[in-house]
Amino acid sequence: MPILYSQRLRLRAPEREDIPMFLRWVNDPDVAENLEHFAVYNRVQEEAWFDRVSNGPRAELPLVIEINQPENDICIPIGNLSFMNIHQFNRSAEIGIMIGEKQYWDQGYGTEAMRRMCQYGFEELNFHRIFLRVFEGNERGKAAYRKVGFIFEGTMREARYHRGRYWNVDFMSILKSEWK
Repeated sequence: MPILYSQRLRLRAPEREDIPMFLRWVNDPDVAENLEHFAVYNRVQEEAWFDRVSNGPRAELPLVIEINQPENDICIPIGNLSFMNIHQFNRSAEIGIMIGEKQYWDQGYGTEAMRRMCQYGFEELNFHRIFLRVFEGNERGKAAYRKVGFIFEGTMREARYHRGRYWNVDFMSILKSEWK
């Protein structure tokens, strides 16, 4: 997977040194609210995840989202995103994103990262369709996905059990023809 750049961001492959940061993000209750895991992770589990994705399909390798500040010669890691469940015959993939550094929420970084990743998916990986799942109540996420061009497809009713009740899960997607 190449390093990808957008106006303000750099998307790069993760390194083993990123594991403590990832662990902090996924164990933050505010960050994890809209993720699909159900329990706190420990370092051994996070290292096992890292090894699994590092040895998995290259197109499914998560990318670290960094704010690129070339004038200061620094990059600030704020989250990650990846394609998952790639179906070669149908040329489709699911995409997921996490902005783990809460002070960077609501500044357009997630939208910008999703745009760049979709561009890569359509133009370099030749996907026809990119889709995602978004949980009921995640209005900030839905708004960001609509800005990228994702369209609501439907709802899996009460498909997620969280905080003692069932929640709906919406599907959104964007097609290559809609991207252009």
